[in-house]
Amino acid sequence: MPTPAFNRIPAAPNEDPTNKPFFDAAREGKLLIGRCLDTGKPFFYPRGVSPFTLSNNVTMEESKGQGVIYSWSVARGKEPYCLAYVTLDEGVTIMTNIVDCDLDTVACGQRVKLVFKPTDGGAPMPMFTPA
Repeated sequence: MPTPAFNRIPAAPNEDPTNKPFFDAAREGKLLIGRCLDTGKPFFYPRGVSPFTLSNNVTMEESKGQGVIYSWSVARGKEPYCLAYVTLDEGVTIMTNIVDCDLDTVACGQRVKLVFKPTDGGAPMPMFTPA
């Protein structure tokens, strides 16, 4: 019998002035990543300081929302779910959930695309589903 992804609504994320642009973009259906303007390297999670140079010479840009599963694990309890690392086409790897699929079909190297899922009273959260 296939293992369906859970449909539980997660708790609202904690928002503060440093992550507000990220969650404002999520409300518009956009996933932001950071880019160090000194090195040109992308990073996630987007923040005001480069993790490479500690400079504030950074920008946020919209991801295309496509990538591949790097690693994953399925928790098979009362409400099964899949936690995964997805490497975006822009080159950064993010921790996320794989949703809206048979969890028995999830595999490393599988192409995925961005979807936003509602939270309990806050900004929607970026998750991924098979492309």
